[in-house]
Formats: sequence, C-alpha cells, structure tokens
Amino acid sequence: MGSNPAPFSDIGKRAKDLLNKDYDFGHKFTLSVPSSTGLGLSATGLKKDEIFIGDINSVYKSGNTTVDVKVDTYSNVSTKVTMVDILPSTKAALSFRIPDHKSGKLDLQYLHPHAAIDSSIGLNPTPLLELSATIGSKELVLGGEVGFDTASASFIKYTAGIGLNKPDFSAALLLADKGQALKASYIHAVDPFTSVATEMTHRFSTYQNSFTIGSSHLVDPLTSVKTRLSDGGKFAVQFQREWRPKSLVTVSAEYDSKAINSAPKMGLAIALKP
Repeated sequence: MGSNPAPFSDIGKRAKDLLNKDYDFGHKFTLSVPSSTGLGLSATGLKKDEIFIGDINSVYKSGNTTVDVKVDTYSNVSTKVTMVDILPSTKAALSFRIPDHKSGKLDLQYLHPHAAIDSSIGLNPTPLLELSATIGSKELVLGGEVGFDTASASFIKYTAGIGLNKPDFSAALLLADKGQALKASYIHAVDPFTSVATEMTHRFSTYQNSFTIGSSHLVDPLTSVKTRLSDGGKFAVQFQREWRPKSLVTVSAEYDSKAINSAPKMGLAIALKP
C-alpha cells in the first residue's frame, strides 16, 4: 500500500483484530493445498452447537485476474472474479451466488497517493449502493461511508471516522450507527512481544457505555496467547501455536460471569497447510 491512506474499513482494524480475530467457540478444521500452477484448494468444516457448515473453495490466479469459487453444504455456489489494474491503481470484483439470482454485486476500488475510494452496487432491479472514501496518508486518515437502499429509498448506514497509525500504536474514532453511537479504539505495542488494546462505545440515545479490553503476548516465535475482558462480565482467552510452517492450532475459551449456571464456551480450530 506504500504511503496511500487505508480504505475506510481498515480504520480501527488493528485493535479490532486483537480483540476479535481467531476467537472461535466451535470446532473448525481447515485444509489448504497450494499449487505452483496458480490453482489453490481449501476445505473448511465448522461445527457450532448442533449445526455443521462446510465448504470447498478453489482459487485460480492468472496474471492480474483471480477467480474464487466456493461450494457449501447447502449447495450454494459462490463465485468472485477479481481483476487488478484494469486501469492504473484500480481493482474490480464481480461476485454472485447460485441459485440466488439477486446476489450479483460489483465492487470497485481506486487508490490514489492521498485518497482511497471503494464502491459497491448490487446487480438487481433494486440494488443496494455503498460508497466509502478516505483522504490523508498512511499515518493519518479521515473518511466516511454511506449505504443507500434503492428499494426503500432510504439510507441504511452512514459513518464517519478518523484514524491515526504509528508503528507502535493506532487510534481510531468513529461516529457510527447513523450518528447514534461514538466508538473509540486504541492499540499499543508495549514491547516487541506484547500489545494491549481497548474499544469503547457510547450510545447517545440510551446514554449507555460499553468497553472491551484485551492483550496479546508472543510467548515464542511460534506461540501466542490472547486475553479479552468486556464490561458485560465475559472473559476470554486464546492460545495459538504454529506447530508446523503455516499450520495453526487455536484453542479458545470464554467464561460469562453473569451465566453462572452455564458452562464456559470452548473452541478448537485446526488449520493445515502442507
């Protein structure tokens, strides 16, 4: 990305990833098989409570074009074709899902040295239109996003935000939920092995405040431990180990202090990449 500003969806992403990424309280197994010919295959199975979901995914890359096809256990076939640099600094993606004939969508992205623009339009008679834009630099970003539903002729979302990124910390402030909530997040690298993060939300209509704090610690180059605590009394911990190159085993657990009669949630995720 160089010195370009990040897309709007990346504002606050570093803190959000520390607090949420890879926390999975089901049983998940992923097998990825890369290929030097440009064709990659992966299979994923997820069991959560009594529900099992699986899919087989193939990705083919040729030049500036990537074709991604996924088939799930409900016989849905999802396809996404991505083309990079059709015009300088642009990316276009066409996606659709069979048998849902109204699922077609076209995404366009343009990156400028001082701006990033993302747009999306549904390919149906009453499409959903989305547009986001940021201006600034790699370190300081200011932007917003809007979503408009042509079926109801109404805005379904509008959000504004600002982000500050440095090598050892990142801060973000978002006016979200159609101006009904103010969200602030911060992540700080205490040292090369430990980071802490927090996310706070204030809702203007109810005057409610909520927060989540978390930490990540690198025990050794192959092992990490994460913790998370929310104001709702939920405490979570995650252990992740790279037991072979690019193959991970992740164990997650969460205890809800307000549900004393319920057992803690447990999760196991295994990702294999031969």
